[in-house]
Amino acid sequence: MSRDLVTSPYGRFFYLPKFLAERGHQVCLMLLDYENGEPLDLYRDGIHWISVPLSLRDPAAYVRSLQQLCRSFRPDWITGFSDTYYGILAERYAQKFATRSCIDAYDNYESYMPWMKPLHLLWRRALSRADLVTAAGPNLLHLMSRRRNGKAACVVPMSADPMGFTPMDRDACRQKLNLPHDRKFVGYCGSTHRNRGVEVLFDACEMLQERYPGVSLLISGRSWKDVAIPESAFHLGYVPDEQMPLVLNSMDVLTVINRASKFGNYSYPVKLYEAMSCNIPVVVTETPATSWILENYNDCLIPPSDASALCASLEQSLERGRVNYGKVPDWQSGCTLFEKALLESVQIP
Repeated sequence: MSRDLVTSPYGRFFYLPKFLAERGHQVCLMLLDYENGEPLDLYRDGIHWISVPLSLRDPAAYVRSLQQLCRSFRPDWITGFSDTYYGILAERYAQKFATRSCIDAYDNYESYMPWMKPLHLLWRRALSRADLVTAAGPNLLHLMSRRRNGKAACVVPMSADPMGFTPMDRDACRQKLNLPHDRKFVGYCGSTHRNRGVEVLFDACEMLQERYPGVSLLISGRSWKDVAIPESAFHLGYVPDEQMPLVLNSMDVLTVINRASKFGNYSYPVKLYEAMSCNIPVVVTETPATSWILENYNDCLIPPSDASALCASLEQSLERGRVNYGKVPDWQSGCTLFEKALLESVQIP
């Protein structure tokens, strides 16, 4: 996700360990620093943090540190978070040190680099051998469990981080971001990379603006040279984490755009959970993953790459106003599911 977990703790990689530590478990986070900074060894948030720089001179440094940690810490579980490599390492070193392994995923990691077949084979083997697999949703969990023959598996949903994602006054939020008060904002948060198919949103908004000239696009996130953002859009660029609740609460509707693909079908967008926590209306590309998240709000779903359907749904959402989605998953409830799965997977003689 291109974010530093040490300086800006976020997501399932931080809050699941944090809440486990608060419940009395001993937790150590073993990180690989891709920016090649200084080694780190500290205690914070009830967690032992170890960070090892990625070094071309000594690429095995991380693995050596992992082995040393396994010998000294003697964990009951080794969990691989965030990418294929860590799942493979977690299962391998759990076998080596006669302990249990868990592999967690929030995306279909095989879709990132489809040409790396040997790595995918190692990933699938690790999934088949792990004592437990957890995933952000049922479709992804089913994909991960294909060769597990009924071994333990559990859904741990994505959630908004506990940093202010609640309903806020729209005008006050816009004032803080220097946004006009007299516009209807159709929002989009995240990458505008071509693989998301975000151009369909630009087409739909152009159609919508023909009938409602007061509608504008509000975009946050990194842009890409191969996708031209409309000149009329309000593009905030990359927004600091602490300002994201302001951005979402400034919107009249949030769009979550994706393609039906090996990535999109297994993507459980955290921005969708954040918007729902703020009671912001959403219009979302229909995939197996988003259909599960919005199972009680299927009128928010639109077919992939259909600008006309997207335009019509945006129009309805602009008229609808804010939506109370009821109880939206949070990281405390996710930790309860994760902890329960870990404890139930322990084999008692």
